[in-house]
Amino acid sequence: MKNLFLSLLLVSVLFMTSSLEVQGRKWKGEGTTPNLESIVIGRCYDYIRILNPAVGEKNCSEIWEAFKNAFVNKDPCSILPKDYELFINLSLHTIPPNKSLFWENNQLLVNSFAARGRRYMSVGDTLFGFFADFLNWCGQPNSTGLDYESCPTTEECENNAVESFWRMASSTYAQHSSGEIHVLLNGSAVGGAYPEPGFFADYEIPNLQKDKISQIVIWVVDDIKGPDIDSCGTHTVERLENRLKALGYDITCTDNYKSVMFLLCLDYPDDSKCTLSSSAAAAQRGPMSSERGGSWNKLTFLSFVGFLFRFALVY
Repeated sequence: MKNLFLSLLLVSVLFMTSSLEVQGRKWKGEGTTPNLESIVIGRCYDYIRILNPAVGEKNCSEIWEAFKNAFVNKDPCSILPKDYELFINLSLHTIPPNKSLFWENNQLLVNSFAARGRRYMSVGDTLFGFFADFLNWCGQPNSTGLDYESCPTTEECENNAVESFWRMASSTYAQHSSGEIHVLLNGSAVGGAYPEPGFFADYEIPNLQKDKISQIVIWVVDDIKGPDIDSCGTHTVERLENRLKALGYDITCTDNYKSVMFLLCLDYPDDSKCTLSSSAAAAQRGPMSSERGGSWNKLTFLSFVGFLFRFALVY
């Protein structure tokens, strides 16, 4: 009898715990990033004061309010891109010609290569993109509060606060890009370098202003330790090239663009893809042992890469 009582008690406790977890976590996704307001307002001031003061004065508190009002007090699965229109209008600024950098499946690499707008300006290097990059958020119906327990994933509902934000940001970014634009794709990505559906395919290409674009430069770069799944003129990249040509754009495509490879090789200096040809170097300097030649080449390569990035940061 005692064992039966204990078993029933344990089942009741487990049921109550499960019910509380369900009540606390309505959705499968992570909840709103803690201290969201402080983070985004701080980022706003960091951007207009330090990263890119050329954008001029912006009211960061007003931008936060516009951002928050796009999704609070609403069904978190009924947020549309147009709900962020006021936020975009308040945070919008000029994107310098020839500096736009679009991407798929390589966000961290793009962030490093763009160098926070010093080299290129990806959507995450604009004020409206920098404001929300790597953060999560959602509201609750009939409440001005944020949901810190859970937020819907795109699989649960497409019209969630984060997905709709990046659709609006991507469309706006494309509309204001001009000159020679650049596209950095991951040639090692499962499924191909150019995903369809995808943000570039669905929200950025349709919003490019053809009369403002002089050329589209595509770079397909493999992960150093990854497979060569996609390349210029093949598979999904060929579909992208054909689509852009059909739209009337002048395009070029390069596999494993050297400048990006140099950046990747900083983390893999001993990989075969990152070692200069010892025979070519030896021919220039005269005879030397293969062991010494290999070490010298790696040292020269790393020194050269370091010089390039120091030069880029200064200028």
